[in-house]
Amino acid sequence: MNGLVQWIDDRFPLTKVWNEHLAQYYAPKNFNFWYFFGSLAMLVLVIQIVSGIFLTMHFKPDTGMAFTSVEYIMRDVPSGWFIRYMHSTGASAFFIVVYLHMFRGLMYGSFKGKRQLVWLIGMALYLALMAEAFMGYLLPWGQMSFWGAQVIINLFNTIPVIGNDLSVWIRGDFVISDPTLNRFFAFHVIAVPLILVMLVFIHIVALHAVGSNNPEGVEIKQGPKGNRWSDTAPADGIPFHPYYSVKDIAGVVVFLMIFFAIVFFSPEMNGYFLEHANFEPANPMKTPEHIAPVWYFTPFYTVLRAVPDPFGGTLAMFAAIILLFLLPWIDKNPIKSHRYRNRANKVNLAWFVVVFLILGYLGVQPVTDVLKELGTRMTQVYFLFFAVLAIHSNPKEAKYGLWFVVLLFVVGITDFIRLDPSFSAEQVSQFWMQLAIPVAYLAMTLLMPMLNAGCNAEKTVPERIA
Repeated sequence: MNGLVQWIDDRFPLTKVWNEHLAQYYAPKNFNFWYFFGSLAMLVLVIQIVSGIFLTMHFKPDTGMAFTSVEYIMRDVPSGWFIRYMHSTGASAFFIVVYLHMFRGLMYGSFKGKRQLVWLIGMALYLALMAEAFMGYLLPWGQMSFWGAQVIINLFNTIPVIGNDLSVWIRGDFVISDPTLNRFFAFHVIAVPLILVMLVFIHIVALHAVGSNNPEGVEIKQGPKGNRWSDTAPADGIPFHPYYSVKDIAGVVVFLMIFFAIVFFSPEMNGYFLEHANFEPANPMKTPEHIAPVWYFTPFYTVLRAVPDPFGGTLAMFAAIILLFLLPWIDKNPIKSHRYRNRANKVNLAWFVVVFLILGYLGVQPVTDVLKELGTRMTQVYFLFFAVLAIHSNPKEAKYGLWFVVLLFVVGITDFIRLDPSFSAEQVSQFWMQLAIPVAYLAMTLLMPMLNAGCNAEKTVPERIA
């Protein structure tokens, strides 16, 4: 075996790669539950690629045969139903672990300092994943696939001057048809997966170049000579392999138990993972009663619907994603982990989680006056979160009272713009009632630290990991 390894090392740096990224890559010793989701995202990527390969063996990217080929896979291909459900469940599982992975970075400040590029590459991965999911969603050629794609592609029509031409270029035709399905199939199966794999590789290399963050947000220090691991090993760090590779296996086992329980017992997840309308073939002459994208797009879909102007809604939706890219420059507080930030910052983070979940829920619900107004208020709080996060970057110098008035004035301006005289009495009632939501949010995150010194106090960050 040693001879074989040496033979490979003479031609390829196998041992060097193994040591740099596993055996001699020293990670902080205090990783917790939240650090499972990076490795789980890689696992789901493998599941999607492998199951996707088997699906392409039987799928026909043709508008006349696509839906029938999916039915053939489900009914006649040996274990075809299992492969298809693995792939559809894997799509939702991918976004679940990625959202949790991103939230971990938000909690522990993994986007700060020398890890800014790691965050940006990760966000590029997220965009590529959204593109991959969107293109794959059209392929079954069901009712919701067709009409969901119709809505999303028509967003580009709102762009001035180039909008119509851009939409035609994306579709490959004046309507969603066979060229659209073929090009989406090509991108979904070949182009975007290659980009995803490349970005995953770059993400890991960039991470290992600067080192992993940890729940304390404290860099592991260079160890003394004679360290247990080696003379150059950092203090408070342990080799990724075997310690975290074995720990990740435990996370993988638990994840797979949940994953396969869904695959075998509830692959549709009551219409959230696989919509009921998608079990009908696409019909351009019959519009579904309620068109909504898959759940993992719905927070941004609610943002889109919250703005009455189509182009303004499109801009708001893309701005909601772009702001995530800008987090390293929005939150400039030198303290990384939320454990040592002031209490108001923790309240702000909790609000963000609740708002994001509500935005996601509203995106799959039919529009009513109550829910439409709630979606608008949640959208306001979503954007206010980033402004408040920037204010909390320097809590000692922050002029909380002034910022409370300024941001409340911004909310008032947006409300004045959208308040229409043609609103019904119920709409006006909901307008004033739900104004309490952004007011309460700003009061809790800006007035509370101003009136209570304890809410604005930051804890001392330890020099070493305990």
